[in-house]
Amino acid sequence: MEKCNVQKADGKLGVLVVGLGAVSTTFMTGVLMARKGLAKPVGSMTQYDKIRVGRGAEKKYLKYDQIVPIASLDDIVFGAWDVYPANAYEAAMNAEVLKEKDIDPVKDELVKIVPMKAAFDKNYAKRLEGDNVKVAKDRWDMTEQIREDIRNFKKENGVSRVVVLWAASTEVYVPVNEAVHYKLADLEAAMKADDKENIAPSMCYAYAALAEGAPFIMGAPNTTVDIPAMWEMAEKTKMPIAGKDFKTGQTLVKSGFAPIIGTRMLGLSGWFSTNILGNRDGLVLDEPANFRTKEVSKLSTLESILVPEEQPDLYTDYYHKVRINYYPPRNDNKEGWDNIDIFGWMGYPMQIKINFLCRDSILAAPLCLDLVLLSDLAARAGRWGTQRFLSFYLKSPQHDYTQNEVPVNHLFQQYVMLKNAIREMGGYEADEEID
Repeated sequence: MEKCNVQKADGKLGVLVVGLGAVSTTFMTGVLMARKGLAKPVGSMTQYDKIRVGRGAEKKYLKYDQIVPIASLDDIVFGAWDVYPANAYEAAMNAEVLKEKDIDPVKDELVKIVPMKAAFDKNYAKRLEGDNVKVAKDRWDMTEQIREDIRNFKKENGVSRVVVLWAASTEVYVPVNEAVHYKLADLEAAMKADDKENIAPSMCYAYAALAEGAPFIMGAPNTTVDIPAMWEMAEKTKMPIAGKDFKTGQTLVKSGFAPIIGTRMLGLSGWFSTNILGNRDGLVLDEPANFRTKEVSKLSTLESILVPEEQPDLYTDYYHKVRINYYPPRNDNKEGWDNIDIFGWMGYPMQIKINFLCRDSILAAPLCLDLVLLSDLAARAGRWGTQRFLSFYLKSPQHDYTQNEVPVNHLFQQYVMLKNAIREMGGYEADEEID
């Protein structure tokens, strides 16, 4: 390492996951199996990717942990909250993502991960029926109870640092309300006044994490940390935040394929995306109010890659539609169809069809690992607030909409941001530009 001044990753890293469903149990099982040398963490950039540092004779390609001090998989200790009381082994078996033979070697460790009672409000996820939930006087009390959980987890497990990751269901859409969500003092007052309409349970988790010195990652499209009041909280506590929504299947394809159309100067008439999935995520998204949250996140991708103002001949008035259909037979094996209507020379029409038969949790698990390790790294590097360099992993990257900032959704530009941040933290020059 050059002049890397990031604090070392000493001690154990606690990873507290909100939601012990398909994604989180796949993530946990994979990490525990990889530690034993029984599985490979395929898809994780922190474990495999190499970044160029230096130029000319000084040029080297190094893995992330050769550039910056990243926590080892051996140091991770898992905990969780969930509305269902099943332990991580039972939850992994129920999720039916992984085969029993890939879960059993770490059964003893998974059985010990018993979820704490969730901070839950049925109005935010009407399809969930769990009873492993906290009884709270108001939203402030709910938050205080989560803070206590984090403190107890640290004490009982002897961990020196904690990261909190939301891998639970998509909540009902909460529109940003300036009177509540813009200033931290207003947010706190609303929590104390038990303003259930403007304060989602996920906001209680985020506030509690930051208050306890833990970075917070929003893996669903919830409004949670995407509000100025939470940015203020992150600044006050000097903690990193990242969100929103793991970029796993269709949006990954979109953010990687749309640049082909844009770079080749082809026109776009319309992009229709539809998905079928049958896991708990699909069940919750079958509720229109919950789907609205997801739709806003998925629709935002194209508009900042194929920009009408920059190329009015090519991108004015294209039609963009996104659909998700709950279809139980598929369980976690999601199928995404994209129908793309493009036009070329002299306006002649052409079509592209993409059919991605993906496994949702298999794609999400490595993202969870990278987001956790890189958020912990950011905290030790003294970086706080929205971590834009983590946009690569997120469908609807956080950005300061109060200043009309446009998020970067172009996958390869996001990758440049990620590499530059690692270089900088490692004491190297951030030497790639986003054109």
